[in-house]
Amino acid sequence: MRLIGLKKIKDGKYLKNYELTYLNKAGREKKYEMVSRKELKGIEDLGKRASGVSIVAFHEGQLLLLQEFRMSINKTIYNLCAGMIEEGESIEECVSRELYEETGLSVKRIRKILPPSYAAVGISDVKTYIAIVDAEGTFEDHTSDNEKIKADFYSKEEVLELLETEEFSSRSQMIAYFFTQGFC
Repeated sequence: MRLIGLKKIKDGKYLKNYELTYLNKAGREKKYEMVSRKELKGIEDLGKRASGVSIVAFHEGQLLLLQEFRMSINKTIYNLCAGMIEEGESIEECVSRELYEETGLSVKRIRKILPPSYAAVGISDVKTYIAIVDAEGTFEDHTSDNEKIKADFYSKEEVLELLETEEFSSRSQMIAYFFTQGFC
């Protein structure tokens, strides 16, 4: 398998659609569609830069989860606090800003920021950091009119119940499961 070309198909505000041309194992030329949050000049730019952060936040032994309406599936699911890194912003600044914007909470301590990982390799080169933090403060709604988010802290017992009865994003589901097993 070898990529041989990249062509922008659509230039949206937050996502850019690209068509990749590649040679498959049999040496036949094929096309593949993907999206990126970044402007890509060529195949060498794929997956080079992280564009956002996901935040795993704790307070007094509880895990922060968001109930968030997601347009792409037309429903509310459990999710992690997350967002895009703004131009000139450090990862730490992004973590603090996104946590505050989506919950009203502040970062008490950053425990760890993991190296960036890919969010949806089947359709995108989007790469994000995962930040593990201790949070403090009171919940306030600072979201835009285009977001519907309800944030709360949950105990291990509550998260166990949610895992059996509610829908999650895959990343938040994994964090929630490991939290219930004592790994977080």
